[in-house]
Amino acid sequence: MTRRSLTNGLARAAVRFKPAAFVGTFVALMMAAFIVSACGILLESGVRASAPPQRYADVPVVAAADQHARLTDDSDDSGELVPDAARLDAALVSEIAAAPGVATAIPDVSYPLRTSTGAVTAHGWGSTAFTGGDLAQGAAPRTAHQVVLDQDTARAQRAAVGDHVTLTAADGAHRFEVSGIAEPAPRAALRAPTAWLTDQRAVALSGHPGKIDAVAVLAAPGTTTGDLADQVRRAVDGKAKVHTGDGRGGVEEPGVAEAKELLTGLGGSFGGVATMVAVFTAAGTVALCVGQRSREFALLRAIGATPRQLRRSIATEALLIAPIAGAVGCLPGIALAHWWFDQLQDKGAIPEPVRLHVSWIPLVSAVGAGVLAAVIAGLLAARRPARTKPGQALSEAAVERFRPGVIRTVLGAGALVGGIVLARVAAGESGDDAANLALGVVMLFMLSVSLLGPIIARVCAWLIGLPLRAGGAPAGLAAANTRANSRRLASAITPIVLAMAFSSTLVFLHTSEDHARGDQRRAGIVADHIVTAPDGLPADTAARVARTPGVRTAVGLLRAGVLVPTGSGETRMLTSAAAQGVSGTGDALRTVQDLDVRAGDQSAIGRPDTVAVDALLADAADAEVGDRLQIVLPDGSTTRPRVVAVYGRGLGVAQLTLPRAALAPHVTAAYDTDVFVQRTPGSDPDQVAAALAPLGTVTDRDGYAEAQDRNREINVWANTTMAAVLGGFAAVAAANTLVMTVLDRRRELSTLRLIGSTRRQVLDMIRWEALLVGVAGVTIGTAIALITLNPMTRGITGTGPYIPPGLYAAFAGAALLIGLLSSTLPARLALRHTSMVGAGEKQ
Repeated sequence: MTRRSLTNGLARAAVRFKPAAFVGTFVALMMAAFIVSACGILLESGVRASAPPQRYADVPVVAAADQHARLTDDSDDSGELVPDAARLDAALVSEIAAAPGVATAIPDVSYPLRTSTGAVTAHGWGSTAFTGGDLAQGAAPRTAHQVVLDQDTARAQRAAVGDHVTLTAADGAHRFEVSGIAEPAPRAALRAPTAWLTDQRAVALSGHPGKIDAVAVLAAPGTTTGDLADQVRRAVDGKAKVHTGDGRGGVEEPGVAEAKELLTGLGGSFGGVATMVAVFTAAGTVALCVGQRSREFALLRAIGATPRQLRRSIATEALLIAPIAGAVGCLPGIALAHWWFDQLQDKGAIPEPVRLHVSWIPLVSAVGAGVLAAVIAGLLAARRPARTKPGQALSEAAVERFRPGVIRTVLGAGALVGGIVLARVAAGESGDDAANLALGVVMLFMLSVSLLGPIIARVCAWLIGLPLRAGGAPAGLAAANTRANSRRLASAITPIVLAMAFSSTLVFLHTSEDHARGDQRRAGIVADHIVTAPDGLPADTAARVARTPGVRTAVGLLRAGVLVPTGSGETRMLTSAAAQGVSGTGDALRTVQDLDVRAGDQSAIGRPDTVAVDALLADAADAEVGDRLQIVLPDGSTTRPRVVAVYGRGLGVAQLTLPRAALAPHVTAAYDTDVFVQRTPGSDPDQVAAALAPLGTVTDRDGYAEAQDRNREINVWANTTMAAVLGGFAAVAAANTLVMTVLDRRRELSTLRLIGSTRRQVLDMIRWEALLVGVAGVTIGTAIALITLNPMTRGITGTGPYIPPGLYAAFAGAALLIGLLSSTLPARLALRHTSMVGAGEKQ
């Protein structure tokens, strides 16, 4: 028999005849594949996210603006997605139309209008050349005051050809004559409430004069799509992106780009952390399994097995178990990815046309990662038994020796020092820089806990064991046991640390941000009434509110997202920020919002070419009063207004405050988000609210804050889900490790029973050990979470972390309960067999 066949036979026999020894390893590898495959599927779906074109289905080529902003025009990075939608200069239409092979170049715009019965989407009549829009009655619009309605909208408005209807745009109400009524679109996907205007009027009413959303390019006879796309690219000369195929669907459905970023972020960033934790935990379980079989390997060495044969046998065992465990784990991984994707789609974060992609790539990667981790962990764990001399093997296996490897200790100490240094650096940063550095902090500390596990476990056993030694016999025995078996203790502590650290970091980051936001919002909103509407308010609403009896001041607010360069040098990047455009003066704003101005002149807020900035954002952008701050507006345009004030309540109100006129031309629909109202002294609140009711929904400051909090549900859900995935995995890993550890001690427990210990005393000892493990894991995990959260929350909120006592108690209690149940239940099972055979057999 060859050496290879011998080692392979040993591996197969071990797996076949002692399957219980590999159950824990199988579970760990299966859970690792479960996490890795789910994250990989989301990542691949993000990379491949697309939407089949609907409006542009019959358009071979579409030219649209690049939807990404960059710090410099010559930057070669992918850039940041603009908060709203970038648009093209309308002059490009004529340039594209003149290109060879182009039959027609049609300017296209799309934006919402309001009617008395609901919203409609406005388009130029020219778009009917590729969407269809045959007239059932009347004629196409020829003047700026004519409109064509679809049949359903005309029926809802009770409008016939020649009648007049009122359409409300962002700048107010407009009166139109119905020149025609269109038949239903040939494709069901296009049968939405629609109003067609002349092409010129559609562009003018959009609020973006001289700008269009896209150019639909139709080919001349004999021109292929590829040739047409090449000609259009030459014509636009880098001023626009040219789309064909499914890329056309991304132009008409902007949510596709956002879905790509969301899915790649979940699958990449969170998936990277989750994958590292999963593989790392699985490797630890494999190493524990190999370590528990040290007596078996010692016997093999004693009868002449070579170190190479031992290593080959362990590697073969990993290759026998890991692929099967990985394949089994991929099945629930696919289910998790489907559930996660469906939830995001139900919450509106992913457009309906985007689909989840499940291919062999993430599944094979998940299985391969588990196999690689198992083989490497097994070989590393086999180094000690394999290099032990045959004559010393049995004595080495009889008692655990506390001799941490030099390389392991040095690497662990380096990770610990690196985590401390990085935590100090993160504490001096702000905003996203602090948050990004904090992720490195938690990973370095987790690496140090793993590498220095035996040392940390012995220290914990000594500290926590001090009060135990003063207790009864079971408590004292538990303290002595844990101190003497620090490697076993480290294997049990590490998963609990993982569960506590990651879950606490994710959840308490959210609670800290919400707590700070709520405090700032309650202090910052001093308006008596707030007028809102689900789809926004026309720009003239503030003026109409101001004319209402009992109203002293009315300030309209247009809220939008912008991008601001932060950081310096190579770390400089575009950071998302919330902005509000105010329709009144700074003095008027003061009566409805208390921004907590710390520098500058609040009276100057709202003036042309000015901006007021939240203090944290100003610090991250290195901006002071009097400086020019670069801002990327919602459509990707850039402006550099002068900073006139720095304030402290940006998280609860808005991080940037600009004149409304600076934001309105750069959003798709420039409807005011809110109108803040201050009553005249002595006016009756109920009467004023009743008078404002026809203009929108009227709430007070408390009701407004509650409504705003509900808009953050998707962020809450995302954080909670990530915490549940990581925490749940770590909890299962902890339970799995503890069960493996206790079952491996059946011989020890049987011996204790034989020398006179009662069943209750043995179980009490196990409970005290489990309590020690749980307390150590919770304490270390909490410390890591606090060190990580402190720079993150200070960078985002300006304050320390907020940890709800009840929620923390639930986390800690769950960790302790997992430890107790995972130890006592298998101990009860082991104590059923306390015969001499049970004491003497190798378990």
